[in-house]
Parts: sequence; C-alpha cells; structure tokens
Amino acid sequence: MEVDEQIKIFREFIEKNYYPQLLEAVRKGQKYLTLDFAELVKYNTEIVEELLESPEELLKAAEIAVKEFDLPKRITKFTIRLQNIAESQKISVNEIRSKHLGKFIWSEGIVRQKSDVRPHVTAAKFECPSCGNILNVLQLDKKYKEPTRCGCGRKGKFKEIAKELVDGQGLVLEESPDDLDGAQPKRINVFLKDDLVSPMSERKSSPGSRVRITGWITEIPINLRTGGKSTKYDLVLEANHIKPVQDDFSDLQISEEEMEEIKKIAYSDNPIYALSSSIAPSIYGHDKVKEALVLQLAGGCLKERPDGVTTRGDIHILLIGDPGSGKSQLLKRISKVGPKARFTSGKGATAAGLTASVVKDEFLGGWSLEAGTLVLANKGFAIIDELDKMSKEDRSSLHEALEQQTISIAKANIQATLRCETTVLAAANPKFGRFDPYDLIANQINLPPTLINRFDLIFPIKDMPNREKDERTAAFILSLHKNPEKAVAPISSELIKKFFLYVRKRIRPRMTDEAIEELKEYYVSMRNSGISDEAGVKSIPITARQLEALVRLSEAASKLRLGEEVTKKDAQKAIELIDYCLNQIAKDAETGKIDIDRLSSRITATQRSSISVVKEVIQSVEEQIGNKIIPVENIIEAAKDKNISQENVEEVLEKLRRSGDIFEPKRGFIQRL
Repeated sequence: MEVDEQIKIFREFIEKNYYPQLLEAVRKGQKYLTLDFAELVKYNTEIVEELLESPEELLKAAEIAVKEFDLPKRITKFTIRLQNIAESQKISVNEIRSKHLGKFIWSEGIVRQKSDVRPHVTAAKFECPSCGNILNVLQLDKKYKEPTRCGCGRKGKFKEIAKELVDGQGLVLEESPDDLDGAQPKRINVFLKDDLVSPMSERKSSPGSRVRITGWITEIPINLRTGGKSTKYDLVLEANHIKPVQDDFSDLQISEEEMEEIKKIAYSDNPIYALSSSIAPSIYGHDKVKEALVLQLAGGCLKERPDGVTTRGDIHILLIGDPGSGKSQLLKRISKVGPKARFTSGKGATAAGLTASVVKDEFLGGWSLEAGTLVLANKGFAIIDELDKMSKEDRSSLHEALEQQTISIAKANIQATLRCETTVLAAANPKFGRFDPYDLIANQINLPPTLINRFDLIFPIKDMPNREKDERTAAFILSLHKNPEKAVAPISSELIKKFFLYVRKRIRPRMTDEAIEELKEYYVSMRNSGISDEAGVKSIPITARQLEALVRLSEAASKLRLGEEVTKKDAQKAIELIDYCLNQIAKDAETGKIDIDRLSSRITATQRSSISVVKEVIQSVEEQIGNKIIPVENIIEAAKDKNISQENVEEVLEKLRRSGDIFEPKRGFIQRL
C-alpha cells in the first residue's frame, strides 16, 4: 500500500472516530492521541496487517495524517498510541526471538527496576564552515555521531547548530511468576520516551507494579571494549503504549455459578472447617494451624485514621516446628492458593532480595531501584521458609515490613519508601533442631524477641511420640502412597483462590459493640490474671499488640461468612486461637499462668522475682557475717526460708555472674561487685 493511501486511511479513521478527542488533546497541549486497535480492525483490516508488520512506518504515516488536519494550534511533534491490541500479538518475554524484530507486539509482566529520565538525542544538524551546507545526522546508535565529510569535499570538524532531544527512560520488565511453572523469569529492557515518561505515567510504572506494554522489538548493537561492535545484539522493547494491570480485581472474573459456590461455602454451618479441610488435604492433623491459615488468607481490614496513622489488616503467622512436621508442605500449599503469593527460602534470601536494592543501571547508566520479594508481593503473600537460617542483618530488614508495611531505602543517590502491604507466613526450626520438652519454648526460638512480637499467631508444631496419634498419621501417609488421588480437597484450589480474592477485596466488616465487649473482657481479664509474688513482680500475660491481632482475626472470621458486621461469635473464634497460641508458648509451668515475657524477653516474671529475692538474701547474709566474701552454702540456706530451691538459687547466681553483678573470688564463695 502506498504511503499516501496509508495517510488517507488514517486521516479518514481519525476524522470519523476521534476528531473531538484530537481537538481536546491539542487544546490541552498533549502531544499524543490513543487509538483503539479493535476499532481500527473494524475500519480497515489491510492497514492493520501492515501496521503489525512495520509499525514504525505506519505510525509515522498516522502522525502525518494528524498534521494535515486544520487544528487550532500548529503542532510539530505528535505521537499516535495504540491500545487494546489483538490477543494473537501477545508474546511473553521468554518467547521473544529475532524473527519478532520490528513487529508490533504486546507483553505483560512486572516492572523490576526503573532508571531515571534522561534526554536522548534523536537528530543533530551541522553546518559546514567552508560552504555553509547544512548536514542532518540521525542519531540511532548509542554513540553520538558527527559527519565525517561534506559534499564540497571538506573533512574534519563541523559546527553543531541544533539538536533534537527526547526524554527517555528504561524499565526492566520481568514476566510474572504466576505464568511460569518454576522456571526462571526472563527479563527484557523497555525503552520509554516522550509522554510515556510524564509524571502521570511515572506513577503507573513504579517497581513492583504489573503493566501491559505495547511496542516493537528493536536491536541495539553491543560495543566491545576494543571499540568495535560485537556480533551479539541486545533486544529492547520500544514502548508505544503502557497500561497498568490492576492485580487487585481486574484479572478476577467470577462467573455466576462460582459466585453461587462462594455463597454456598460462606453460608454453610462452619465455613472455617469447610475451607481448612481443603487447604492441605494431604497433610494429616494440624487443625488449629489450618484454621489460622484460613483466617490469614481472608485477612483483616486496613484502617487509615485521620491523623495519618494506618493500622495493618494483614495477619502474620509464624510456624515453629520439629523437622518433618509438615511445615514446608503447608507453606508450599499456601503459595498455590494464596492470591499473588511468592515463596522464598531464608537460606538463600538476603535483605536486598527480600526488600529492595539499588543496582547499577546498565541500560541508561546511573542507578535504579530494584524491588524485592516483599514489595513484589504487595497486596499478596510473602512466604518465607527457614526464617531462622537467615543472617541477623538480613532478618532485621523484616521489622519495618511487618509492622509499618513500608520499606525505606536510602542507598547511593536513591531515597525511597516503597509500599509493601504484604501478609507474611514464615516457618522456622527450634534452636537445637528439635524442641526440648523440658525447656521453655521461648528459649528455643532462635529469633529476636522484637521480630517474634510482630507475629500475630505463633504455632509450635511439636512432634512427640504418641502411639495412637502415630498410628493414625502413619495409616494416613501410607494410604496416600498407595493411591495419591485420595487426598482430594472438597473445594477446588481455583475456587479457594477466587473465594479469598473476593473476600479480601469486597468484604469490609465493621466491629459491633458485642464483639468489642467480648474482646475487651478477655483482654482486661488476661492482663490482670498475671501473678504477683512477694517481690511484687507481675507477669504480663498479654500486650496491646495481641489486642490488635484479636481485632484482625475477628474481622477475618466475619469475612468468611461474607458478614457485614463482626459478631460476638467471630470475636470468640479469634480469642480461641490467640488463647491456644499463648497457652502453647507462653505458659509458665511453675505457676500455670500465661506470661508474654517468655516470648518478648528471655527472662520470665517468676525468674525475675527470684532474682530480686536472691539479691536481697545476698545483702542480708553479707550484713550478718560482716564479710564481703560470702559462702554459697549460707545463701542456699537463707533462700530456703523464702521457698526458693537450691537449683533455682544456683541458676540465679549463674545469671548474676554472667551479668557482672557478682564474681567468685574462690571456689564456693561469691562477692558482690
């Protein structure tokens, strides 16, 4: 088709369908017009075929067609953008080959990193000093090109009189992991220019967001260090149109039948049981953990207060268990049914990989921000296995992500705060590989108390020999090996995923007075159930963080019923789970009371009180014998009257010795410092 004919077709098409939009765009000073590809197909199929084969030439023709209109302002530069490209032109990043060069395609993926906006030269004009001839040089390579000789025969330096600049920016597009089956996601560089880098579209393409990019593939020569060109070329997707794909709800089509199914689950007698039995049908037992995971998948409600403080709605869960108790299996299963879930193992994860890192930008020079797992899983799930195997420094990067739900980074010349409204599900092993039944569970969790405190629910999964239970477990596992089809979930994974996506996005229950009263009563009674001893040291059974966890869990329980209000029953479900966890982890064996200090500081209230009693004993014995060097036997004798056993006294003395309060001048004697 001749160029004149192409221009004519575009002109007629725009006049017929887009003339008002064009006038509006010119009046506002916009330099682009977005056309709908589907409309163009209906209008003329021949031109569409040519457009897909050689997009650059045809878009130039469309640009000329626009300039021919009688417009209120004279325009020098105008771009035509196309959206809604046919499904047949979709090519995923790992399928791009040299045959696609110059073809019009679209691809979808996640923005991994983004460079700064920099001006690029597209063409430059030079003047010949001897004959005054004007030379136009197009700048297509990375290297700035100057003319070598003029028509009059002159060689040497030419005077530059003008150059055309456009704004350019590079993105790295990575295909989304949902479309892959365990393969390494491939990446491609994307080049944006002109209005695609305007501040408005800048927000749409921040790292971690999903986008659909339309454009054509071009090649870039790679320069060798020797100065020559390599035979290998780099591929770049030159963008014509970029559109954010909402991860939230647009890719979720729920048919009427599925909606009926969702309602059927929600309005059944016990939706938590129905869902938890389908969460991991191939894992025997762990019913409480499965219930908690169902509530975690539903999530609480994010609240923004007028003073700008937000309270998170995500429920974080930590599973600590003996090896072989099925933790990793549960996590893997959640990564299949959880919306936008990303799985990572602590051994191979660093702080940069989890949060965000600043990398040197190869494509356009400078530095750019690369999003890590927690940022990419924004509004989804980050599943971290083997949390205890992470190094101390890397683990500390999780603090801010878990509570404030942002990730701040200040490296090189980049200061940024990224959103990460991510639900974290983590698993870890006890300190010595297995739980010691005689020691405090809290002492065996090899994680900093500040991090543990941020998890709403902590489940110890113990693997204790028990004949009846072992027989049932063995029978279950072996029957699965005999016929694997037996572990069929009553509800399909696809439906579970849609159910949770629906309740997370659409249902926002409000707290009722009955539920508030129920939670308040539990909280106050727990706070004051802490025992007080002779020394007046009280154990603290529960803190305000658990109160917020209770609210989130009761909201999640209400969401499962598609309820608009949080009822007393939902609050009771939340209390049941929190109580179960506290009893498992924070119970003081000596007093039978719950003491949250077992988790958040390594000394329990009972120990704290015995320390103060022993300190008093040391002081009184010292005064009695009138000597600073005191025999340990005397202290044990005096402590017996205060109901503290010999073992306890020795343990306390060891603690005091370590902390530097006392020292041992000779064996069997101690002296205060």
